[in-house]
Amino acid sequence: MSTENLTRDEAQDRASFLATDTYDIRLDLTQGERTFRTESTIRFTSTEARATFVDLIAPAVHEIELNGVLLEDPASRFDGARVQLPELAVGENTVRILADGAYMNTGEGLHRFVDPVDDEVYLYTQFEVSDARRMFACFEQPDLKAAFTLTVTAPAHWRVISIAPTSEPVPAGDGIATWSFEATPRISTYLTALIAGKYEGTEGTLRSRSGREIPAGVYARASLAEHLDADHILAITQQGFDFYEEKFDADFPFPTYDQIFVPEYNMGAMENPGAVTFVESYVFRSEVSDAIRERRDLTILHELAHMWFGDLVTMRWWDDLWLNESFAEFASTLCSAEATAWTDSWTTFAGSEKAWAYRQDQLPSTHPIVADMVDFDAVETNFDGITYAKGASVLRQLVAYVGEEAFFEGLRAYFAKHAWSNTELSDLLVELEATSGRDLRSWSALWLETAGVNLLRPVIERAEDGSVTRFAISQEAVAEHPTLRPHRLGVAGFSVQGDRLVRTTTVEVDIDGALTEVPELVGRTADLWLLNDGDLAYAKIRLDEASLEVALESLRTLEDPLARTLIWSAAWDMVRDAELPSRRFADLVLAHITGEDSSSVLRTLLGQLQSVATAYAAPEDRAARTARIGDALAELTRSAAAGSDAQLQFLEAFARLSSTAQHRELLSGLLEGTTVLEGRTIDTDLRWKLVIALAALGGIDEAGIDAVLAQDDTQSGRKSALTARAALPTAEAKAQAWARTVESDELANESLTAVVLGFGRVVDGSLIAPYVEKYFAMLDDVWAQRSNEIANRLIQGYFPADFGGQDVVDAADAWLAEHADAPLGLRRPVLEGRDTVARQLRVRAADVA
Repeated sequence: MSTENLTRDEAQDRASFLATDTYDIRLDLTQGERTFRTESTIRFTSTEARATFVDLIAPAVHEIELNGVLLEDPASRFDGARVQLPELAVGENTVRILADGAYMNTGEGLHRFVDPVDDEVYLYTQFEVSDARRMFACFEQPDLKAAFTLTVTAPAHWRVISIAPTSEPVPAGDGIATWSFEATPRISTYLTALIAGKYEGTEGTLRSRSGREIPAGVYARASLAEHLDADHILAITQQGFDFYEEKFDADFPFPTYDQIFVPEYNMGAMENPGAVTFVESYVFRSEVSDAIRERRDLTILHELAHMWFGDLVTMRWWDDLWLNESFAEFASTLCSAEATAWTDSWTTFAGSEKAWAYRQDQLPSTHPIVADMVDFDAVETNFDGITYAKGASVLRQLVAYVGEEAFFEGLRAYFAKHAWSNTELSDLLVELEATSGRDLRSWSALWLETAGVNLLRPVIERAEDGSVTRFAISQEAVAEHPTLRPHRLGVAGFSVQGDRLVRTTTVEVDIDGALTEVPELVGRTADLWLLNDGDLAYAKIRLDEASLEVALESLRTLEDPLARTLIWSAAWDMVRDAELPSRRFADLVLAHITGEDSSSVLRTLLGQLQSVATAYAAPEDRAARTARIGDALAELTRSAAAGSDAQLQFLEAFARLSSTAQHRELLSGLLEGTTVLEGRTIDTDLRWKLVIALAALGGIDEAGIDAVLAQDDTQSGRKSALTARAALPTAEAKAQAWARTVESDELANESLTAVVLGFGRVVDGSLIAPYVEKYFAMLDDVWAQRSNEIANRLIQGYFPADFGGQDVVDAADAWLAEHADAPLGLRRPVLEGRDTVARQLRVRAADVA
């Protein structure tokens, strides 16, 4: 096993005798384009006179000094991931390590990017889970907290940001300066951060409830800074400050709160305390849907929640990663719904986040919310829908179970008791049990320590007049995860009254076991019955046949957006489980989508419509259905209100699903300006979406793509051009895309993904069919030779799913059988891809008339 992969046992052993006090980190960023100088001085104590190791991933180590003694032959003590130390002193120790660090272009460690607009260099760090060791030598585990002091030498015209305040930079040579940051509070290594370059923006302030004015900058690359809507970002952040400080009864715990939008970022954001980094796509240089704006605001609130849950109080080891992410997911949605203009955030949560959780929980890679994180490799694979969305769903259910007042009272006690320290799940449960008076051990065992999602079905018998003579709820679980759980949920009845579908009956019930009778509903009448009204339970639900028929006819007339979303979700689950033909779901969407006023729900439905038009369509119907749905989306675009959110989303969906010569003509007209949509400007990013769609249809060539790029020679434009070129419907374009990503290792993370996306953008699956065999042949080399991030982008992105058939399932089975001992991080995406195609085959079979 590589020494990069720290195990939980190793971390626990090291923490049993070692405690960290301070880090003094000195960086020189003026050494060239590939490496930087890094010097770490760590002060710590040991209770035992024994050897240990310091974590460091670097090209070279120059000096190792332990307790004032330079160790001979430092290279012999360094294997590329660990620096071996001889016997420690009992009591206080100091180690100093001088090394060369390597800049990354993978979004891991210290990432370096050169802006094509102005040739300025931009740096940022991404350390979670275990990449602080790529910038400085450290004990890379969350329970060895310390105070960090950072000193940085860099070009004088840069802005240099970290997680603590700094005084003005001091000149250190011709065009060079040094920034000295104050010591941080005690935090974990993965929460340290550095952002440096010609970042520009707004320097604002935020108010704590104590009256403290907190410096709060909002920054992006100089070439993007004009598009920053900093006033809105600071306003939504202030709403979060007010909400969390009151709910948690704890002031914001850090001295600053900068928010920086950085290039080539691997995720939505990262909760570095006081220096939160965000993906650059959240800087809107073109018009975006309200769904995207809501997602950005939720992300801002999610990262802010981490300042308390994750940064102030941190998990002891990564088994409790969910405590960080699930809590932030729950808290940000609650805050959004109660303290911002996004009052329907729980509807968004039901339609997107919960759908993510249900999908993840049905894959063969599902795991308990409290996962068994045996090592770093295991942690890397578990940033998923279980850790985030299922955990948040279950937390919402827990709040309903113990009561919101008792829940937050327990959290306040938890923060007060464990500030600046590390905890485990049991520490939280103790406080919640104390405030609620409930025993949460059995709840934890059922909900946090077992995997899988239950399925709830209504069992309804009716008299001739339609009144209910028996109402029961059955609960099912799959054989692999047979746990049946208790649920408290609402059951609602809706009746057609004039031209509306109106809620006429509501009851709350507790269910447990395989079948629960609901006598309260005997004698009631309704045209449609909905389980889990209010969406407090975490379970898939079904509609009975009579209710499904009413939904197909009248869904758009139901005014409650959350109830509508639950019905949409139930119908979608029925498609995925091959209980409802995908063509009927397509009909449902096309009949009722104009009745949706939630931008986020609209976005989800259009994504699902794409699936039923393509991967979920019976093979013999796929081309015709894709064309029909493309035609429908074109008409929806024309008939939508001028300049509306719906018009934009319909147009973008049409571009994704365009497949015919007529579609190509419409796209060309929109791009060239001969076809005009009232109220809609074809702005920069929308233009690229049209270009990529045209490229896939052969409606534009490389020269045409180059001409569009000349108008937008930016990082975003270059990525879009990469996608467009890879989307061209020729064998040569596909071969070039494969060679640039798989056979070469020159592209940075986002550029590589742009090519992969274009490669898969095809109307005719035969164009990429030859790559099925190549895909399975390249897996071992990619895993061995690329970083974790890049390997995953290639393995997941190139899995041959969209046009996959039994041949792909068989090839995956053969590969998995031959690689039974392969690392989980390599096997998991293949397992998930294989399951995805197997599900598609079942759905396609159910779609046959």
